[in-house]
Parts: sequence; structure tokens; C-alpha cells
Amino acid sequence: MKHVKMESYFSRLESFIDSLEDKKGSLITVLHKAQDIFGYLPEEVQSFVAKKLGIPRSKVYGVVTFYSFFTMTPKGKYPISVCLGTACYVRGAAKLLDEFKRKLEIDIGQTTKDGLFSLDGLRCVGACSLAPVVIIKDKVYGKVTVDMVEKIISEYKALGVV
Repeated sequence: MKHVKMESYFSRLESFIDSLEDKKGSLITVLHKAQDIFGYLPEEVQSFVAKKLGIPRSKVYGVVTFYSFFTMTPKGKYPISVCLGTACYVRGAAKLLDEFKRKLEIDIGQTTKDGLFSLDGLRCVGACSLAPVVIIKDKVYGKVTVDMVEKIISEYKALGVV
């Protein structure tokens, strides 16, 4: 089943690349699409992109490793990012991050065994008036307290496993 799913993902990515007029100038766009489809950018996806765009694999790898929004490791279904910018940090973001680590039993850059959550810290998200800020997938939580962490995690667990 998993093999069929991967073939489907590669097929979707190939269709997207084939629809582009300027393939050579579309590396970042293609990588965003690939990460959206696969959830991350493993070596086989990078090789596929390089071949389809007619560029060296080293160039693809260089872009993937340079930009922080690309990842080569699988993320959870619900990636959690705790803002560690100055405003968030002085309002307790480090304690929030520690609580997420404790409750999820993972460290920064790791994914829970059930594949539901991954955890990262990030720099300023530009929502300083809401500090401290936590982002889960595309949802922004403002003025988060340590007491709110368990409830937030429970809401996503209730949505189900991957």
C-alpha cells in the first residue's frame, strides 16, 4: 500500500513539474510543492526533482539545506512550532517548549512515535503582541501558558492518528 501511495505522490509531483513553463527557474516552487505532497524532502525526492528539472542533485540539496522552511526529515501530522523570538522568550516561551517536550516525550526536531506531532522552535513570527506564540500546522495560538499545553495537545490527539 505504501509503495502505491509513493508512486501516486511522484505522479502528482511529475504532473506539477510538467505543467511549468520555466522549469529551470522553478526549483524553489517545485521543492515547496514536493514538500507539500510528501511532507518532507528525502534523497529520492531530491533526485527526482533534479532529474525532472535537468539540474545537478547537488544544487537541489544545496537549496534544501540552505532554506530553513525545507526539511529532509519527516514531520508529524501536526507540526508544533514554539516562537523563541525576544518577545515570546521573555514571556515564557522556553517554559512552553519544555512542557511540549515533556508532554510529547520528544525533543526539538523529533516526531512522536505515533507520527502525530513534531516539535520545533523558531525565531520571531511577527506576532509579538500575542507572545508567547505557538503555531500548529497553520493555526496560531497566542498568549499560551504552560497550563494550556495539555489541552492543546489533547485537541489534536482527538482528531486522530495519521
